[in-house]
Amino acid sequence: MDSKDSVDSENLLGQFLRARRALLRPEDLGLPAGARRRVAGLRREEVAMLAGVSTDYYVRLEQGRERNPSAQVVDALARVLGLEEDALAHLHQLARPVPAARRRKGGRGEQVSPVLLRMMEGWHRTPAVVLGRCLTVLAHNALGRALFAGHTHSGDLLRLVFLDPDAREFYADWDRVAVNTVAGLRAAVGTDYDDPQLIEVVGELSLRSEEFRRLWARHDIQQKARESKRFRHPVVGELTLDYESLTVNSAPGQQLVVYQADPGSPSEHALSLLGSLTAGDDSPQASPHEEKDFSA
Repeated sequence: MDSKDSVDSENLLGQFLRARRALLRPEDLGLPAGARRRVAGLRREEVAMLAGVSTDYYVRLEQGRERNPSAQVVDALARVLGLEEDALAHLHQLARPVPAARRRKGGRGEQVSPVLLRMMEGWHRTPAVVLGRCLTVLAHNALGRALFAGHTHSGDLLRLVFLDPDAREFYADWDRVAVNTVAGLRAAVGTDYDDPQLIEVVGELSLRSEEFRRLWARHDIQQKARESKRFRHPVVGELTLDYESLTVNSAPGQQLVVYQADPGSPSEHALSLLGSLTAGDDSPQASPHEEKDFSA
């Protein structure tokens, strides 16, 4: 599979509609399942009927011959497809894409503000990392580095989830983490599927990870916001941490992710232990992009 085939930017709207249609069952929408369906999910004519548009018009949307549906049509399609808030916003973005010249591209040149680095330095009890658009770790404080240390891809959370040999041990709820990671990646890149870094990483992971390939094909969209996450840390054992993801307004595309344990919990004690083991190394650091190994 060529990496360009994994990130086809020619008909993003049609790809999204087809993928989301395939995830629905007719009975979920009050339609008869029928005994002979050649493909999974709803038929095109069923989506068109439920959305109140002609079948011909909907077919043209999926085929890319019609690319700019009205806001009313987008809302109707989103209702039929059961899209939540982030996916609805993404569908509107696909229908009214931002001109390429106005997009800010991520990549290896992403720089973290010195002010943000100094701020992270003062968070001695709080792991913090700054992520780029493709979920590479651009910077971390000492505790943030210690939380993800010891893995082949500690500096790249996307590759850590799907390529690291101990990912399923490190993430106690790996299946949920995998779904949310891919959905977060799609939300982070928006409609900028021409980004060379995205093409590179999606192409590599599509070749090397069946799970990533399956989840990428679903076109799930979910902003990385807040969640509780369970880790099995190789040094301090199990940790349950709440995280909050904040956008960095001075650097569009970057996310500051901050982790905390419940006060008085075993996880807080384990996090304190991890902090004591990293004492004396308090300066936050920008993370150099690791050399990638693309061998199978």
